[in-house]
This record gives sequence, structure tokens and C-alpha cells, in this order.
Amino acid sequence: MGGTRTRGAGTGGAGVAPLDLPVDRILLGDCAQVMAGLPAGSVDMIFADPPYNLQLGGELLRPNNTRVDGVEADWDKVGDFADYDRFTRDWLGAARRLLKDDGTLWVIGSYHNIFRVGAILQDLGYWILNDIVWCKTNPMPNFRGRRFTNAHETLIWCAKDKDARYRFNYDAMKSLNDGLQMRSDWTLPICNGRERLKDDEGRKLHPTQKPEALLHRAILSATKPGDLVLDPFFGTGTTGAVARKLGRHFLGIERERDYAAMAQARIADVKLQTDSEIVDTPSKREEKRIPFGWLVERGLLPAGTVLTSPNRQWTARVRADGTLITAEHRGSIHQVGAAVQGAPACNGWQFWCWEIDGKLMPIDTLRQRLRAELN
Repeated sequence: MGGTRTRGAGTGGAGVAPLDLPVDRILLGDCAQVMAGLPAGSVDMIFADPPYNLQLGGELLRPNNTRVDGVEADWDKVGDFADYDRFTRDWLGAARRLLKDDGTLWVIGSYHNIFRVGAILQDLGYWILNDIVWCKTNPMPNFRGRRFTNAHETLIWCAKDKDARYRFNYDAMKSLNDGLQMRSDWTLPICNGRERLKDDEGRKLHPTQKPEALLHRAILSATKPGDLVLDPFFGTGTTGAVARKLGRHFLGIERERDYAAMAQARIADVKLQTDSEIVDTPSKREEKRIPFGWLVERGLLPAGTVLTSPNRQWTARVRADGTLITAEHRGSIHQVGAAVQGAPACNGWQFWCWEIDGKLMPIDTLRQRLRAELN
């Protein structure tokens, strides 16, 4: 699997990336060192799940004295706080060099590490856009009964700097959330069931495998099809698997050879989605502009048609030049909509409706129909 990117690697503010940028590959090694060897300004998004550095001592037992399978591997042990800060500064600095000027970085962590990571992000010049609280529907209980059950993790989403023109697919997130604005609290289960990778004896292959739903939201929100998503702590490859399902390319860096092999096997079964109608989610601002007059000249709303406000309080007539007229006002669909309400502005496409079979439909539905015909 994998190869080199020959076109489209870096069309952001940093310019076109060199032709030898690897894509759809897993690179073995220390993430900061590997990133130092990659071309600057070549990555559209980074999703990082760094070591928590839990600083835990002793075994954790359930009430029945069975041992809890926690995060105890050497890869999670970085050292004391000073060691962890140096480690974090190194990889975040290398990541910032790789990001395109309009790229964004996501990093996830627990209370053990996320606050140190957040401070260093700001020290390095990143601009924090949101902190997302992942509320787990099925968290691990607090077996000792001496603290609250730790039922969430925090994701920090940030741009390369304060003035970056980053990408956010607002409309896609709103659609994903049943037409409501996506909030910064995400309620999702931890990785379980068939999605959880296990060995022949039923043991988890990786203790911190993240659910694909979490990566789906992050990648869909901040990238477009064909973009390159880098994961410097690749683990078992969730980022790569979801990226391919969404028509994005990935680049994984993993220090542990066993995890890299697991990820390779997992991603080999995931086909890169190339159907643009499935994965392309342009914002309304990116869609083809359709002037209201086009609806008039094509007979979708002929001159003389009476348009009505959603509450039927106001009406206006369509003129042959694509403007509206009332007893007191004349102008565009937006100007007249604002004037009748005494409002500073109005989205005329949503405000004005035409009646069909006794029901009022926003004229925006006709705009969408015409846009589809012209594509």
C-alpha cells in the first residue's frame, strides 16, 4: 500500500509540496524525527493522540480482584513533567512546520496531559479554535470509589496561527447533526464491539484505540476530498481507515513495529472512496452562484408570481428583472425581505416562499433544483 504524491500535495498557503511526499503509507520511527524529514507545508490536517504519560503506580483491580487492562506499555511512559514538556514541544514544533498555512491540528488527551499540551500549543504560536469534550457513553468505572468516574477526554482543535484561513465544513457538521449546529460536546461510545481490534484470545490489541465515529467528525469537519491527513501516533490506524472511507489520503507515523503491522493489515481492507457525490460536502458559499433572476427567466418563478413570508404576514410580487415589489418597497429578495421586517439584513432565499398545493416552500428549494441542473 502507498506511494508518493505526484499532484495536489500542497495547494495551501505554503505552495505545492515536493513530488516525493509519501501518501497512504505508514512510516516507522520517532514521530518528531520522521516529521523533520518531510517537506514543509505539505499536510492539510494533523490528528494526534500522543502518550498520556499516566504516571500511575501499582495495579488497578476490580471489586472481584480481577486486573483492569489499562495503559501500562512503555510507549506511554515519557518521564517526569519536564521530560513530557520537551517531548511535546518537539513533536508539536515539527507538526507545525508540516502544516499548510490553512491546515489545522487536532490533539486528544486526558486530564493527565491535555493541559500541558494546550499551553505548549499556545507557546508555539498555534491558535486554538475549539476544545471538544468527548463524553463517553460507556466509560470505564472508577473501581476504587475515590474519584468521579472519568467519563470524557478533551480534543483541542487549532489553526497554525491567529490569522490562518482554516477550513471548517460547517454545513456538513450541521447536516451530520440532523440540521442543528454541531456543538463542542460530542457524546459517543468508546471503541468496542467488532470495531475493537483483539488478538486470538480476545484481548485488546491497543488500549487506547479511538472509535471511528470520533475521527469521522474531525476529518469531515476540517478537510476536503483528496486532502492529506497526518497521524504522528498512528497506533492501529483508525485515522488512516477513516480518511480512506472519506476520500482523503493519510500518512501514519508509528514507533512500535507491531502496531504498524496491525494498522497495515486493517487499512489494506479499506477501499479509498473516490465517488465525489459521496464524500464531497461543499459549503453553501462554495456552491455555484445562482442569481434570483435566473429563476425568473427560466420560468420557475415567472414575473407576477406572488411570494409570501413564512408566517404569511408579508407578500411581494416578482418583477421581470428579478427584483421584488411591494406597496412600499422595491429591490432584491434580500433588500425587500429586510425592509418589510424592519431588519438590518435578511436571507431572502429562506424568507420568501411560494405556495404549492397549499404549502409554503422556501424559494431556496428552486435554487437548489436549478443548481443541480446546471452542474
